[in-house]
Amino acid sequence: MTGTNWAGNLTYGATSLHEPATVDELREIVASATRLRPLGSRHSFNRIADTDDAQVSVAHLPVVVDIDEQAREVTVSAGLRYGELVEQLDAAGWALPNLASLPHISVAGAIATGTHGSGDRNHSLAAAVAGLRLVTADGELLDVRRGDPDFEGMVVSWGVLGVVTAVTLDIVPTFWVQQDLFEHLPWAEVAEHFDEITSSAYSVSMYTDWSESGPHQIWTKSRTDAPPVTELFGAQVATQELHPLPGVDPGATTRQLGLPGPWWDRLPHFRLEFTPSDGDELQTEYLVARTDALDAIASVRALRERLAPILLVSEIRTIAADDLWLSPSRGRDSVALHFTWRLDVPAVTAFLPLLDDALAPFAARPHWGKVFETTPERLLAAYPRLPEFRALADRLDPDGVFRNRLTDGWLGRSED
Repeated sequence: MTGTNWAGNLTYGATSLHEPATVDELREIVASATRLRPLGSRHSFNRIADTDDAQVSVAHLPVVVDIDEQAREVTVSAGLRYGELVEQLDAAGWALPNLASLPHISVAGAIATGTHGSGDRNHSLAAAVAGLRLVTADGELLDVRRGDPDFEGMVVSWGVLGVVTAVTLDIVPTFWVQQDLFEHLPWAEVAEHFDEITSSAYSVSMYTDWSESGPHQIWTKSRTDAPPVTELFGAQVATQELHPLPGVDPGATTRQLGLPGPWWDRLPHFRLEFTPSDGDELQTEYLVARTDALDAIASVRALRERLAPILLVSEIRTIAADDLWLSPSRGRDSVALHFTWRLDVPAVTAFLPLLDDALAPFAARPHWGKVFETTPERLLAAYPRLPEFRALADRLDPDGVFRNRLTDGWLGRSED
């Protein structure tokens, strides 16, 4: 047994965990494996990283942060957490275009599951990937770059193509951000001014419990080289720092109230040195096309009475389109509907099919690292390049070393 995931909702079935200290050691482990799953920062809520055989972590490989200023890229060791990378990058005068809510997640794990931040013009974290180095099932090293054949299929890959050892990311000149919060925005204003709200800052998040009163908090993150948000359609300016969960101490959150700070200390919602969010929770997230956002929101609001007993909070964010095969935002500017649930596995599991039914008309795309109940048919409708990805996986890993029961189900292999 190799322990539990971050939330504690599941115990891994793996019989051993490899933690190689060198790439050569990793290559030997992979070449001799029958079944092997890469394990990141354990922040996935489903069994994407699980196996009944061995897991492998790249967190103990040598730390690499290699900045190429001319190419505007940084190559980093795949097991590095974003929060461990950002200050070194910032000190050299560079930044990542965006960050997720949590700096606690590993670079390789985040991109493999299609994790994202927020902002009308900001892409997913995976879209910043310019290159990958991975160990394939035969123990060989494979380097791929943006523009290579099948590159768009290799970034968001669930760890079924190989074990990623290094990632090359696009970088931009460093910048500062100020974070302003607003409270109590009516749903009528959201419906009438949705585009204006989400475009009001570099990154915008709306938090809600789906009650009739509307989002209870709106977090706006403005670059300091652009005007900050000072009013938001009648919402009240927050006069004290807030946690997304009402009544929870905001000490774990990044600084608010318009205090400027570096990008890495404002774009996430939570600080690296604290337990993020509630800790005892489950998470689900679906991305829909921006053009369907208001209808999808209305569909979820109709489930309010059913979801209220199990919901801690929901977050609504926007993400720009990318071209990665299995990215939840592939080919369409998207709106993410995120659900943080109470740690009540039976009740959440029972509710998830209802949520999936409500969002199915919009070809909603589930986040690969969260809990969801979506049929293979619906996944294929939402991710039409799944067959091509399956063929790519068969080519790189013909014996299925990196597969598990969950990924097989997503690829329609359940009856194979």
